[in-house]
Amino acid sequence: MSTREGRAVRYDRYGGVDELYVTGVGFDGPGPGRVLVEVHAAGINPGETALREGVFAESWPSTFPSGQGSDWAGVVAAVGEGVTDVEPGDDVFGWTDDRASQATHVDVPAEQVLRRPAGLDVATAGALYIAGTAAAASVASVDPQPGETVVVAGAVGGVGQIAVQLLTLRDVEVVGIASERNHDRLRELAVTPVAYGSSPEETLANLRAATPDRVHAVVDLVGGGYVALARELGVAPERINTIIDFEGAQAHGAATRGTADSEGRDDLAALVADGALQVAIAAGYPLDGVREAYTELEKRHTAGKIVLLPQE
Repeated sequence: MSTREGRAVRYDRYGGVDELYVTGVGFDGPGPGRVLVEVHAAGINPGETALREGVFAESWPSTFPSGQGSDWAGVVAAVGEGVTDVEPGDDVFGWTDDRASQATHVDVPAEQVLRRPAGLDVATAGALYIAGTAAAASVASVDPQPGETVVVAGAVGGVGQIAVQLLTLRDVEVVGIASERNHDRLRELAVTPVAYGSSPEETLANLRAATPDRVHAVVDLVGGGYVALARELGVAPERINTIIDFEGAQAHGAATRGTADSEGRDDLAALVADGALQVAIAAGYPLDGVREAYTELEKRHTAGKIVLLPQE
């Protein structure tokens, strides 16, 4: 099979958004058990910033030149020998473990390709894997029971908006910590909003005012001391999950679960397709706008997900 010409995001060394560039690359036909997908949407995530900046250089080093991105959605371009579940032209979504989704094409194992159901638009599908699985895993980790109160820190971000909805679907009373400008959005999602304080003590006071009864669990999606704050609220360590504050988790015995199983991924897609779960898309950028997209993401004020649109 002939090589397809395409383009992909790259960076050649650790650093800020200025290290990102888009370059021409060739995509060969997929090997046995693999699928080549034409990418129409690729989500961007805070973890990719940390990888590019070298925060995890010891644990998960980059190999230069490095690609970027895990989430994707698009159309099957070609399939390798032995692939029978999908065929060229199928609408699909999924993930890559090769930091390669921010490109016009991605080559992935067939088991990482899911059919995109009717009702799940391509931009949402392209933003679903990382944020959706982090939210689903976080919620499952704290084992919410009907009638309990669960606090979510970072409730209006890409992961947070999914997490609070998954909690409300379990008949949980959800309290969301977010900037005041986003409180109306939380109310739309049936979440009690609480403002960030100028200090941990002020945030704790705000929470206690909003939750006079017991807080049963805390989901931390932003870091900055919320594991310790959860312990101040009397939450048991096994009912706290953080996807970012690993030091706090180790110090207090909290969980750090951030990836759902395959059944969880399928459930997320079905919930979105059926309209039971909303995934807010805050903005879309062409592939050449990757620096601008990450600049916006790294302000940490985005209400929802940002996606790259490689075919535009």
